[in-house]
Amino acid sequence: MKLFPAIDLLDGRCVRLFQGDYGRAEQVAEDPLKTAEAFQRAGASFLHVVDLNGAREGRPCHFEVLERLCQIGLFVQTGGGIRSSKIVQKYFSVGVSRVILGSAALEDPAFLEEALSRWGDKIAVGLDARDGTVRLRGWEKDSGQDFLTCARELEKKGVKTLIYTDISRDGTLGGVNLEHLRILKENCGFGLIASGGIRDLEDLRALRDLGAEGAILGKSLYAGKIDLREALALC
Repeated sequence: MKLFPAIDLLDGRCVRLFQGDYGRAEQVAEDPLKTAEAFQRAGASFLHVVDLNGAREGRPCHFEVLERLCQIGLFVQTGGGIRSSKIVQKYFSVGVSRVILGSAALEDPAFLEEALSRWGDKIAVGLDARDGTVRLRGWEKDSGQDFLTCARELEKKGVKTLIYTDISRDGTLGGVNLEHLRILKENCGFGLIASGGIRDLEDLRALRDLGAEGAILGKSLYAGKIDLREALALC
Protein backbone atom coordinates (compact mmCIF):
# COMPACT_ATOMS: atom_id res chain seq x y z
CA MET A 1 0.00 0.00 0.00
CA LYS A 2 1.32 3.43 -0.96
CA LEU A 3 1.48 6.24 1.59
CA PHE A 4 0.87 9.82 0.51
CA PRO A 5 1.90 12.45 3.06
CA ALA A 6 -0.35 15.45 2.45
CA ILE A 7 0.35 19.13 1.99
CA ASP A 8 -2.78 21.30 1.85
CA LEU A 9 -2.19 24.85 0.63
CA LEU A 10 -4.32 27.82 1.66
CA ASP A 11 -3.18 31.39 0.99
CA GLY A 12 0.38 30.08 0.59
CA ARG A 13 0.34 28.37 3.97
CA CYS A 14 0.60 24.67 4.76
CA VAL A 15 -2.61 23.98 6.70
CA ARG A 16 -5.06 21.33 7.85
CA LEU A 17 -8.82 21.82 7.88
CA PHE A 18 -11.24 20.34 10.39
CA GLN A 19 -14.11 18.53 8.63
CA GLY A 20 -13.56 20.66 5.55
CA ASP A 21 -14.19 23.95 7.36
CA TYR A 22 -12.06 26.70 5.82
CA GLY A 23 -12.79 28.89 8.81
CA ARG A 24 -10.97 26.40 11.05
CA ALA A 25 -7.78 26.12 9.02
CA GLU A 26 -4.78 25.43 11.22
CA GLN A 27 -1.27 26.15 10.01
CA VAL A 28 0.78 22.99 10.54
CA ALA A 29 4.10 23.82 8.90
CA GLU A 30 6.10 26.90 8.00
CA ASP A 31 7.25 25.98 4.51
CA PRO A 32 5.67 23.50 2.05
CA LEU A 33 8.97 22.72 0.32
CA LYS A 34 10.86 22.02 3.55
CA THR A 35 7.94 19.90 4.71
CA ALA A 36 8.03 17.80 1.55
CA GLU A 37 11.80 17.39 1.85
CA ALA A 38 11.35 16.15 5.42
CA PHE A 39 8.84 13.57 4.19
CA GLN A 40 11.35 12.49 1.55
CA ARG A 41 14.15 12.11 4.12
CA ALA A 42 11.85 9.89 6.16
CA GLY A 43 11.52 7.59 3.15
CA ALA A 44 8.40 8.82 1.37
CA SER A 45 8.18 8.34 -2.38
CA PHE A 46 4.76 9.93 -2.87
CA LEU A 47 3.22 13.30 -2.06
CA HIS A 48 -0.41 14.47 -2.08
CA VAL A 49 -0.88 18.21 -2.64
CA VAL A 50 -4.23 20.02 -2.46
CA ASP A 51 -4.80 23.59 -3.59
CA LEU A 52 -7.57 24.57 -1.16
CA ASN A 53 -7.98 28.04 -2.65
CA GLY A 54 -8.23 26.43 -6.06
CA ALA A 55 -10.86 23.94 -4.94
CA ARG A 56 -13.08 26.75 -3.72
CA GLU A 57 -12.44 29.24 -6.53
CA GLY A 58 -12.30 26.83 -9.45
CA ARG A 59 -8.84 27.86 -10.64
CA PRO A 60 -5.28 26.92 -9.63
CA CYS A 61 -3.87 29.33 -7.05
CA HIS A 62 -0.56 27.75 -6.01
CA PHE A 63 1.09 26.79 -9.29
CA GLU A 64 4.54 28.16 -8.39
CA VAL A 65 4.58 26.30 -5.07
CA LEU A 66 3.55 23.11 -6.83
CA GLU A 67 6.27 23.56 -9.43
CA ARG A 68 8.90 23.75 -6.68
CA LEU A 69 7.48 20.69 -4.95
CA CYS A 70 7.80 18.69 -8.16
CA GLN A 71 11.50 19.46 -8.36
CA ILE A 72 12.52 17.41 -5.31
CA GLY A 73 11.91 14.07 -6.99
CA LEU A 74 8.74 12.67 -5.40
CA PHE A 75 5.71 11.25 -7.20
CA VAL A 76 3.36 14.22 -6.83
CA GLN A 77 -0.38 13.94 -7.21
CA THR A 78 -2.37 17.15 -6.98
CA GLY A 79 -5.89 18.51 -7.16
CA GLY A 80 -7.94 21.59 -6.45
CA GLY A 81 -9.56 23.84 -9.03
CA ILE A 82 -8.50 21.90 -12.12
CA ARG A 83 -11.25 22.56 -14.66
CA SER A 84 -9.58 22.41 -18.09
CA SER A 85 -7.24 20.27 -20.17
CA LYS A 86 -4.94 23.28 -20.53
CA ILE A 87 -4.35 23.31 -16.78
CA VAL A 88 -3.88 19.53 -16.68
CA GLN A 89 -1.22 19.77 -19.39
CA LYS A 90 0.46 22.66 -17.58
CA TYR A 91 0.74 20.59 -14.40
CA PHE A 92 2.18 17.61 -16.25
CA SER A 93 4.68 19.88 -17.98
CA VAL A 94 6.28 20.86 -14.64
CA GLY A 95 6.54 17.31 -13.32
CA VAL A 96 3.23 16.43 -11.69
CA SER A 97 2.82 12.66 -11.83
CA ARG A 98 -0.94 12.42 -11.39
CA VAL A 99 -3.71 15.00 -11.60
CA ILE A 100 -6.79 14.70 -9.41
CA LEU A 101 -10.08 15.94 -10.80
CA GLY A 102 -12.78 16.75 -8.27
CA SER A 103 -15.87 18.82 -8.97
CA ALA A 104 -15.10 19.03 -12.69
CA ALA A 105 -15.18 15.25 -13.05
CA LEU A 106 -18.82 15.25 -11.97
CA GLU A 107 -20.00 18.56 -13.39
CA ASP A 108 -18.27 18.40 -16.77
CA PRO A 109 -18.46 14.84 -18.20
CA ALA A 110 -16.93 15.93 -21.52
CA PHE A 111 -13.83 17.26 -19.73
CA LEU A 112 -13.48 14.02 -17.77
CA GLU A 113 -13.82 11.98 -20.95
CA GLU A 114 -11.19 14.06 -22.72
CA ALA A 115 -8.78 13.87 -19.78
CA LEU A 116 -9.11 10.10 -19.50
CA SER A 117 -8.68 9.72 -23.26
CA ARG A 118 -5.52 11.84 -23.32
CA TRP A 119 -3.83 10.85 -20.06
CA GLY A 120 -5.42 7.58 -18.93
CA ASP A 121 -4.30 6.39 -15.51
CA LYS A 122 -2.41 9.63 -14.88
CA ILE A 123 -5.84 11.03 -14.03
CA ALA A 124 -7.49 10.26 -10.68
CA VAL A 125 -10.84 11.42 -9.38
CA GLY A 126 -11.36 12.70 -5.86
CA LEU A 127 -14.72 11.73 -4.41
CA ASP A 128 -15.48 13.65 -1.23
CA ALA A 129 -18.56 12.78 0.82
CA ARG A 130 -20.30 13.83 3.99
CA ASP A 131 -22.73 11.27 5.45
CA GLY A 132 -22.46 9.35 2.18
CA THR A 133 -23.46 12.29 -0.02
CA VAL A 134 -20.91 13.68 -2.47
CA ARG A 135 -19.86 17.31 -1.98
CA LEU A 136 -18.42 19.67 -4.59
CA ARG A 137 -16.65 23.04 -4.89
CA GLY A 138 -14.27 22.75 -1.98
CA TRP A 139 -16.80 20.61 -0.09
CA GLU A 140 -19.20 23.56 0.13
CA LYS A 141 -21.84 22.36 -2.40
CA ASP A 142 -24.14 19.38 -1.90
CA SER A 143 -24.35 17.33 -5.10
CA GLY A 144 -27.29 15.23 -3.88
CA GLN A 145 -25.51 12.11 -5.19
CA ASP A 146 -24.82 8.96 -3.21
CA PHE A 147 -21.11 8.08 -3.04
CA LEU A 148 -21.47 4.52 -4.34
CA THR A 149 -23.74 5.46 -7.25
CA CYS A 150 -21.31 8.20 -8.20
CA ALA A 151 -18.32 5.87 -7.91
CA ARG A 152 -19.93 3.28 -10.15
CA GLU A 153 -20.62 5.91 -12.79
CA LEU A 154 -17.02 7.08 -12.68
CA GLU A 155 -15.74 3.53 -13.08
CA LYS A 156 -17.95 3.02 -16.13
CA LYS A 157 -16.38 6.13 -17.66
CA GLY A 158 -12.91 4.66 -17.28
CA VAL A 159 -11.57 6.10 -14.03
CA LYS A 160 -8.75 3.87 -12.76
CA THR A 161 -7.93 5.57 -9.45
CA LEU A 162 -10.41 6.96 -6.92
CA ILE A 163 -9.47 8.98 -3.86
CA TYR A 164 -12.28 8.74 -1.31
CA THR A 165 -12.45 11.30 1.49
CA ASP A 166 -14.91 11.17 4.37
CA ILE A 167 -15.29 14.89 5.09
CA SER A 168 -16.79 14.42 8.54
CA ARG A 169 -13.63 12.58 9.62
CA ASP A 170 -11.07 14.69 7.80
CA GLY A 171 -8.72 16.42 10.22
CA THR A 172 -10.36 14.83 13.26
CA LEU A 173 -8.10 11.82 13.93
CA GLY A 174 -11.40 10.03 14.47
CA GLY A 175 -10.51 6.91 12.54
CA VAL A 176 -10.95 5.98 8.90
CA ASN A 177 -14.41 5.14 7.48
CA LEU A 178 -13.80 1.46 6.78
CA GLU A 179 -17.49 0.83 6.15
CA HIS A 180 -17.65 3.11 3.11
CA LEU A 181 -14.27 1.99 1.84
CA ARG A 182 -15.29 -1.65 2.11
CA ILE A 183 -18.46 -0.91 0.13
CA LEU A 184 -16.37 0.71 -2.58
CA LYS A 185 -13.92 -2.20 -2.68
CA GLU A 186 -16.72 -4.75 -2.92
CA ASN A 187 -18.60 -2.94 -5.68
CA CYS A 188 -15.91 -1.23 -7.79
CA GLY A 189 -12.67 -2.33 -9.37
CA PHE A 190 -10.54 0.81 -9.46
CA GLY A 191 -7.49 1.51 -7.32
CA LEU A 192 -8.80 2.99 -4.07
CA ILE A 193 -6.91 5.60 -2.05
CA ALA A 194 -8.30 6.38 1.40
CA SER A 195 -8.37 9.84 2.96
CA GLY A 196 -9.91 11.35 6.07
CA GLY A 197 -9.58 10.45 9.75
CA ILE A 198 -6.57 8.14 9.62
CA ARG A 199 -5.18 8.27 13.14
CA ASP A 200 -2.72 5.44 13.82
CA LEU A 201 -0.94 2.36 12.53
CA GLU A 202 -3.99 0.22 13.22
CA ASP A 203 -5.97 2.26 10.70
CA LEU A 204 -3.20 1.74 8.17
CA ARG A 205 -3.08 -1.98 8.88
CA ALA A 206 -6.85 -2.19 8.35
CA LEU A 207 -6.59 -0.32 5.05
CA ARG A 208 -3.74 -2.52 3.90
CA ASP A 209 -5.72 -5.65 4.76
CA LEU A 210 -8.76 -4.24 2.98
CA GLY A 211 -6.72 -3.99 -0.20
CA ALA A 212 -6.57 -0.21 -0.50
CA GLU A 213 -4.05 0.97 -3.06
CA GLY A 214 -3.01 3.91 -0.93
CA ALA A 215 -3.64 6.09 2.09
CA ILE A 216 -3.28 9.84 2.54
CA LEU A 217 -1.75 11.01 5.80
CA GLY A 218 -2.34 14.53 7.02
CA LYS A 219 -3.06 15.51 10.59
CA SER A 220 -1.82 12.19 11.95
CA LEU A 221 1.68 13.11 10.75
CA TYR A 222 1.60 16.75 11.80
CA ALA A 223 0.21 15.90 15.25
CA GLY A 224 2.81 13.20 15.79
CA LYS A 225 0.26 10.38 16.00
CA ILE A 226 1.97 8.44 13.21
CA ASP A 227 5.69 8.18 12.63
CA LEU A 228 6.20 8.18 8.86
CA ARG A 229 9.14 5.76 8.95
CA GLU A 230 7.13 3.24 10.99
CA ALA A 231 4.12 3.66 8.72
CA LEU A 232 6.22 3.06 5.61
CA ALA A 233 7.71 -0.06 7.15
CA LEU A 234 4.21 -1.37 7.90
CA CYS A 235 2.82 -0.64 4.45
